[in-house]
Amino acid sequence: MQTNRRSFLIATALLTPIQRLSAAAAPNMRFPTEPRDRLAVASWSFREHLDTAENRARKSHGRLMNLTDFPAMVVDRYKIHNVEILGQHMPSTKPAYLKELRAAVERAGSHVVDLPAGGDASLYDPDAKKRVAAIEDGKKWIDVAIALDCPSVRLNISGAKGVKPDVALTAEGLGSIAHYGASKNVVVNLENDDPETEDAFFIVKVIDRVNSPWLRALPDFCNSMLKGDEKFNYDAVTAMFQRAYNIAHLKDSEVDNGKVFRVDLARTFAIAKASGFKGYYSAEFEGEGDAYAGVAKLIDAGIKYLS
Repeated sequence: MQTNRRSFLIATALLTPIQRLSAAAAPNMRFPTEPRDRLAVASWSFREHLDTAENRARKSHGRLMNLTDFPAMVVDRYKIHNVEILGQHMPSTKPAYLKELRAAVERAGSHVVDLPAGGDASLYDPDAKKRVAAIEDGKKWIDVAIALDCPSVRLNISGAKGVKPDVALTAEGLGSIAHYGASKNVVVNLENDDPETEDAFFIVKVIDRVNSPWLRALPDFCNSMLKGDEKFNYDAVTAMFQRAYNIAHLKDSEVDNGKVFRVDLARTFAIAKASGFKGYYSAEFEGEGDAYAGVAKLIDAGIKYLS
């Protein structure tokens, strides 16, 4: 036993940091199996109803909801006990506010299952200082997730002006962030969101290059429809689910410049099931009409296809 342990330690010492991370223990979340318990509601769905500086300036939605009231609203209205809270919806990330928000989540009997966030600095910026800033920003959100007892973050990949997305540089930065996430038991997720900087197949290349169980995909049901046809979208969703772990965005449509894109929910849930995905589906309303009704429709669909 001593010889084997000594050999293991010597071999591990010769690995690069990312290789050591790949050899480390993988995340081990316990996911619920009941359909309703596998659903969450994203604060993004209610972006026009939350009490944010932007909405206060618009003054177009009457009474606005404090973010601390959001978890209780989701429980009361939808009987869903999981929420996904967007970092930009938080009025502060100072410890006192995070403590207040966590207490509100706990009072509602809810859980924050993912924290989508990110800054403007790019992980593939030619300027090394800006890449360092992007890495530090990612680590900051991991610390925020810990304060909210949240098991994962979804970090956005910001672009750099005049520069095409770079797999190697992006993977280098995300390898460092994922290493930090592993040390804190927080999974780092990447979403097929922005058609240019977060193309699904670019994300796949980054995840495969980092090769860490702590860097995973967050499949969005409809975002990739903005870039290609139906085949492109379903191919993208398939590739993302094959690398997903704990969270996906349940969405039946997307509106872009007045054009509505729709997806086949039955087909998309079948893709997720075939991949072996066991995590949460966060209802993210992006369609036409009322957000409250739109989220209810997504929840009903989620329960139907998970039953």
